Amino acid sequence: MKTDFKFSNLLGTVYCQGNLLFSPDGTHLYSPVGNRVTVFNLVDNKSYTLPFAHRKNIARIGLTPKGNLLLSVDEDGQAILTNVPRRIALYRISFKSPVTALSFSPSGRHFVVALGRKLEVWHVPSTPDSNAEGELDFAPFVRHHTHTGHFDDVQHIEWSSDSRFFLSASKDLTTRVWSVDPEEGFEPTVLSGHRQAVVGAWFSKDQETIYTVSKDGAVFDWQYVGRPRAEDEMVDEDEDDMRWRIVNRHYFMQNNTSLRCAAYHPDSNLLVAGFSNGIFGLYEMPEFNMIHTLSISQNDIDFVTINKSGEWLAFGASKLGQLLVWEWQSESYILKQQGHFDSMNSLVYSPDGQRIITTADDGKIKVWDIESGFCIVTFTEHTSGVTACEFAKKGNVLFTASLDGSIRAWDLIRYRNFRTFTAPTRLSFTCMAVDPSGEVVAAGSLDSFDVHIWSVQTGQLLDRLAGHEGPVSALAFAPSGDVLISGSWDRTARLWSIFNRTQTSEPLQLQADVLDVAIRPDSQQLAVSTLDGQLTFWSVSEAEQVSGVDGRRDVSGGRKVTDRRTAANVSGNKSFGTIRYSADGSCLIAAGNSKYICLYSVTTMVLLKKFTVSVNLSLSGTQEFLNSKLLTEAGPEADIDDQDASDREGRMDKLLPGSKRGDPSARRQMPEVRVTGVDFSPAGTAFCAASTEGLLIYSLDTTLQFDPFDLNMEITPASTLAVLENEKDYLKALVMAFRLNEAGLIKRVFQAVPYTDIPLVVEQFPTVYVPRLLRFVAAQTEESPHIEFCLLWIKALVDKHGAWLTANRGKVDVELRIVARAIGRMRDEIRRLADENVYMVDYLVGQSASVDEEDGGAVKMLDGTGEVKLLGNGQGKKPALATVLGDEQVSEDEEEWVGLD
Repeated sequence: MKTDFKFSNLLGTVYCQGNLLFSPDGTHLYSPVGNRVTVFNLVDNKSYTLPFAHRKNIARIGLTPKGNLLLSVDEDGQAILTNVPRRIALYRISFKSPVTALSFSPSGRHFVVALGRKLEVWHVPSTPDSNAEGELDFAPFVRHHTHTGHFDDVQHIEWSSDSRFFLSASKDLTTRVWSVDPEEGFEPTVLSGHRQAVVGAWFSKDQETIYTVSKDGAVFDWQYVGRPRAEDEMVDEDEDDMRWRIVNRHYFMQNNTSLRCAAYHPDSNLLVAGFSNGIFGLYEMPEFNMIHTLSISQNDIDFVTINKSGEWLAFGASKLGQLLVWEWQSESYILKQQGHFDSMNSLVYSPDGQRIITTADDGKIKVWDIESGFCIVTFTEHTSGVTACEFAKKGNVLFTASLDGSIRAWDLIRYRNFRTFTAPTRLSFTCMAVDPSGEVVAAGSLDSFDVHIWSVQTGQLLDRLAGHEGPVSALAFAPSGDVLISGSWDRTARLWSIFNRTQTSEPLQLQADVLDVAIRPDSQQLAVSTLDGQLTFWSVSEAEQVSGVDGRRDVSGGRKVTDRRTAANVSGNKSFGTIRYSADGSCLIAAGNSKYICLYSVTTMVLLKKFTVSVNLSLSGTQEFLNSKLLTEAGPEADIDDQDASDREGRMDKLLPGSKRGDPSARRQMPEVRVTGVDFSPAGTAFCAASTEGLLIYSLDTTLQFDPFDLNMEITPASTLAVLENEKDYLKALVMAFRLNEAGLIKRVFQAVPYTDIPLVVEQFPTVYVPRLLRFVAAQTEESPHIEFCLLWIKALVDKHGAWLTANRGKVDVELRIVARAIGRMRDEIRRLADENVYMVDYLVGQSASVDEEDGGAVKMLDGTGEVKLLGNGQGKKPALATVLGDEQVSEDEEEWVGLD
């Protein structure tokens, strides 16, 4: 099994903090998710996460007008410049202090960063695309100059359309106008008059008006005019009293709320404002006409932006992790996504490998589509945290267990809850297992030491298995369906034969509390993870321990910010809380309350690879060593409450009286990094992990160019093509292509084989290459338009090598799953196409076979030359003329032919 898994996508988190950006064409939305940036393709309905990662959460992002460079800055001022089309990090720079605002000029030559009270103008680095020599700069970031003058943090920067001036809005109640280069007759100007911090400032399209918006909901119109004079006041011609003055004052008038964010679109004169109660308003300037208001969240709207055409508005709310794109003219959502606002507990792949189900403490179950990266449905029927989820092996039926005392069965075709299982007494279920046939579901609880078993058909409680002396922490059915394994805090795992008359129980004695159990896909081996960091492997048939691994050193890593000792001496993170076998049973993946995911070989008991979940220092537990800089006289810096309490909202206590947990939507300042669930995809080409960062997906790099298999000197692409084209030896050419293992070459040889020779080639094909050929043909079935050609290959492979495939089912299980998925998808697409076109086909057949009564039953058909001809028996009439459609009119004694041209 290949182990070179690479990070491919981040799901489950759509917005954390900072600003949102539309691409110049308005089709993509850039959103900061922790220390990464996710790009949402709003036209193709897909999302992907850029591969680079910051060392802290991202505070600000900026995009050049061309859309080819993205500058992202974290909370410490460390910036990464990324080539967006190639997804490559080009440069790194430190601004040496936190960045509060960032904006690129419309010309693409400069960008401005606000470092607290200070403003710095920088030259935009050139790239290989814009450089004549195609080389990168030696010193890419060159500072143009620095502006000072504000007395508090700058919150917003806006450029004029000609890129000569820019505005800076600050918490010091003022807005200032600056020029990039010295301008004749221009001096930096201060616009003061607001009573609270200025949230935003913008130029109008003609640059004759400046709009400023403050936190108390005031909108001021500024124009460059002279001093207003009384009617009888004399005008002095020499006096030059022209300056920026307030012409109009408007107010939003939202009761008891403050304005959180605003955006202005100069071309359409639209002003959007987001408030602290989750309402946004859309206004037309300069008359300040309200177009509409809408409540889209229960908490503050943190950021709003408008795309270039002015049609779409994007909103981000960080407390609930919401991201919305709203089309205001049609009043409809383009995108509406929200992650879990509490920690995820478990996850599972769907049997077809196309979806991932996640459950969390917020009581929600979310279904994520892997291809698009979006949440497609959310179930909210559970009233408490959902602790476990599992699919029935056949069909689209999902089972979930919750702390509310219920087990629910979900139909993922109709998206509804069709069965609910409960115990006679109120229990909080923490683990669950489903029989492979889908007939029986079992659940365990921390309150009761029994394992409860229900019938899925009737919903009745069938049995309660007693035997454990401690809470049941893990359950699993063997894939063969004859054994149920349970793990408990009483330091035993038990094998139950629940379908036998005797219902015998075989205890396996362990050295510590059981945290999780997993069964190999062939039902022959059991893996148990215990609290002391040990992984033990047992034979299911013999009930004997086969081998074991000490994983304490592998899994431990990362100090919590409150720890007084080093990571090597902390006991809390030295065990695996979740383990899973790979699809072929050769590897075991394990993770726990640390930043590492470990991949072990089952046969050699060797650590194959170690994956680091996150390098984000904004999370507790990612640093290895003690940082004395973070230790103060009052204790660790993270324990000190330093939240902003300078305004009324910051001082308000929103906790419920008597609640120990607090507001469930409020995240702690530094959540701990941990992995609560891992699972391999059914095809074995990817695995996912539920972590504090979100739902991480790691997959094999399928675009690997050269990975040879059984190669020697004589085999080259040229010699392979020579055998194919000159000797016409298709079998030899296909084997040579597979030994080179180059995708383009295999595809060329594969498509060159005549369909009549397919059975002969497959029959003599070496069995060592059969799994590779099977996987390749399945991929071609999904990609290429040659449907029948690929099906002939699959049929020949099954016919000629069926006995070998059956005998080696464990080795080729992944390939067979991929083939089954490809054929199923093809069948569904053809069925959908047929269903969509059935009425069109009926209509065309009815039109082409219409009987002309006057011509005595002769049928008029359209031949290939575009002429109408009479077919069949005309009953004594001569065959009618041929009428060219569109050139001549049909004679009066003949009916006009109605059909499609």
